Amino acid sequence: MEAGDAGNGSAAAAQIKGSGDDASCKPLPPCCVKAKAGVPESEAKCHDTVVSGWFTEPRSRFGKTSKVQYYNNPMWPGEAHSLKVEKILYQGKSPYQEILVFESSTYGNVLVLDGIVQLTDKDECAYQEMVTHLPLCSIPSPKNVLVVGGGDGGVLREIARHDSVETIDICEIDQLVIDVCKEFFPNLSMGFKDPRVRLHVGDAVDFLRNSTEGKYDAIVVDSSDPIGPAQALVEKPFIQTIARALKPGGVLCNLAESMWLHTHLIQDMLSICHQTFKGGVHYAWTSVPTYPSGVIGFLLCAKEGQPVNFLTPVNPIEKIQGATKAGKELRFYNSEEKPKESVSKSQKIQILLNNAILTAS
Repeated sequence: MEAGDAGNGSAAAAQIKGSGDDASCKPLPPCCVKAKAGVPESEAKCHDTVVSGWFTEPRSRFGKTSKVQYYNNPMWPGEAHSLKVEKILYQGKSPYQEILVFESSTYGNVLVLDGIVQLTDKDECAYQEMVTHLPLCSIPSPKNVLVVGGGDGGVLREIARHDSVETIDICEIDQLVIDVCKEFFPNLSMGFKDPRVRLHVGDAVDFLRNSTEGKYDAIVVDSSDPIGPAQALVEKPFIQTIARALKPGGVLCNLAESMWLHTHLIQDMLSICHQTFKGGVHYAWTSVPTYPSGVIGFLLCAKEGQPVNFLTPVNPIEKIQGATKAGKELRFYNSEEKPKESVSKSQKIQILLNNAILTAS
């Protein structure tokens, strides 16, 4: 891997010519085409100093380019959320997607896939802890767990807190994502160091199709947005394949986008999951500032069998020996319905388990 720099890393912004009153619009970079596939044409236009989904070089009133750079997330239709870029750390392209890592001024290192922010050092805990512990804390003594995607290693890090787990399979399609995260996100990729982890690089659809029926207690789908290589992961055939791989009473946690922006997608996913999982389907959400609208949703599904109550954790992480010891403290997730009076102010602002789950109607 070769790390770029701010001077040559802003390829898209470098294409923008002219002064502030130049109304011409250059083509969007390839990494943004997929991300903007569902955006109406009227919203897909760009300004000469803003390229949606890539870097922008603000111009002064005299038409000179500023050295300040910002990253603009294209998954916010009709609005913008930008991160100030301190330094581009890596740019590369795998057979599946474009990969970008940059150092931001307020959120630490940022991972971007195909123009869409995946995680940042500052707020990754909210996502990683919730997507993992919502399902694993809802069943007693999970032993075999599968992660679909999750090449950054963060979900593996969180699963490793559960001492009942014997094997952690992970199927990630993109080896380059794994390699890049090991270099630039060591606090997440540490999850790969757990001896229970078994890495499978390849297509998750094929992996699950060839898996033993009823093998897993829990499956966590930690994929990118349902565009491009992740499209199949929200479709009915894949959901049915997941159900086949789960034990009776097993649970699935799948990403379910933002309830403020993607209700049509959430409705479709809820319909598919209700048809497939007879043990219960719930929608949950948590706050992640750098995701579209500031929230991300999860679908929690239980296969018919031993009853599962997602609202009341039967396997609370706080009671697992060593799970939250010094140096391994949870930064966001909490099994309590209400914060205890003795907890700190910073802990009280967490999105807690029972307050984060809504029963799907």
